[in-house]
Amino acid sequence: MELIEKLNWRYAAKAMNGQKVPQEKVDKIVEAARLAPTSSGLQPFEIIVITNQEIKERIKPHAWNQPQITDCSHLLVFAAWDNYTEERINGMFDLTNKIRGFENEGWENYRQMLLGMYPQRSAEENFTHAAKQAYIGFGAAIIAAAFEEVDSTPMEGFVPEEVDKILNLQEKGLKSVLLLPLGYRDASNDWLVNLTKIRKPKEDFITEIN
Repeated sequence: MELIEKLNWRYAAKAMNGQKVPQEKVDKIVEAARLAPTSSGLQPFEIIVITNQEIKERIKPHAWNQPQITDCSHLLVFAAWDNYTEERINGMFDLTNKIRGFENEGWENYRQMLLGMYPQRSAEENFTHAAKQAYIGFGAAIIAAAFEEVDSTPMEGFVPEEVDKILNLQEKGLKSVLLLPLGYRDASNDWLVNLTKIRKPKEDFITEIN
């Protein structure tokens, strides 16, 4: 199937059958998120990949008991930096210089600009900005899953503070933002599976300025 066909195929699966997703497919989905663009290339989020059933069971009550949490093959947790710090900003710039093998004056000037701006902002403002970057990776993962014909269920409906405790995210300076169960649809128990996908018509969605 072509990309658009696969996007028409995908939907937010309401029931999963417990079938395992091949690791190579999961790797491609996570890699798509890793390769997603982020502001200034800082990649201020991480992905926790959960297959441990006990951990999924502990998370489920804090995600409104949605069955996909425990019936999925892999549960992806997108967790954003709780703040931008000099150490984190320098870490990404130093990594870039190491991999590219040289320092670029314009790039170093850009580093100093960010160092003079981000750490001075409140942690709340910085986390909000980092969380937006996680959403970009989240979208890439959803599209990649569709391309691999793996079902997913995008989730914002959970209690982040409780998930953070279960995964000890505070110790890493992270806060959970989004959940993405991956698996395969249980068509016989999913009320949404055969319903027509509804989107705004193009003329109500796209404005062209020529």
